[in-house]
Amino acid sequence: MHGYDKYAYEPFAVTVDLAVLTLREGALHVLLVERGQEPYAGRWALPGGFVQPEESAETAARRELAEETGLADVSGLHLEQLRAYSEPGRDPRMRVVSVAFTALLPDPPEPHGGSDAAQARWVPYDAAGPLAFDHDRILADAHERVGARLEYSCLATAFCPPQFTLGELQQVYEAVWGTALDRPNFRRKVLATPGFVEPVPGAARLTGGRGKPAALYRAGPATALHPPLLRPPREGRPA
Repeated sequence: MHGYDKYAYEPFAVTVDLAVLTLREGALHVLLVERGQEPYAGRWALPGGFVQPEESAETAARRELAEETGLADVSGLHLEQLRAYSEPGRDPRMRVVSVAFTALLPDPPEPHGGSDAAQARWVPYDAAGPLAFDHDRILADAHERVGARLEYSCLATAFCPPQFTLGELQQVYEAVWGTALDRPNFRRKVLATPGFVEPVPGAARLTGGRGKPAALYRAGPATALHPPLLRPPREGRPA
């Protein structure tokens, strides 16, 4: 445009970072990569990288996930933007603004390192740190966002396979919230919430131990929970 000087402002880079969460053996895990290059070579970090000129942030996020962890064309991946991180000095190379994403993945395959990631692995959430850059903050923000959204949305089903038991759904809440829930009360609330889950006719699964197989459900058409399924209050968090 006439009179506009695109060199009037100092240039900066845009990156993407992904907090990829899943449940493994009933515990919340996060996908981490070991950095193979400086800065922070040898340190663990969230997968991510620079946005190319022809890419959107979401396209870059999916590409970086595939390149650094081998998780390409992942069925059931739920990806949503978390927020932007723009504090000066967050990257020692130059001014970098990162668009962070939260990704949820049911029944994930084993990752492997690629591109500039020396290796990739699923790590228990409570053991994931300290991380490179400001990734501890990004991961904590993603965890809090997911925990809050479980109260008011049907996001919990994104952690589950296409067909799941109510016990498996309860594990999602317990793993993310870090607290045990009363089984009969949880079951009553879920089944009383319109459109949250739907029974799979005639389908059941043995879940270990004695007793009859557990009925299977799938995600219903609802996106929001009415009424909300509120997490129990705990020490340090207001009721």
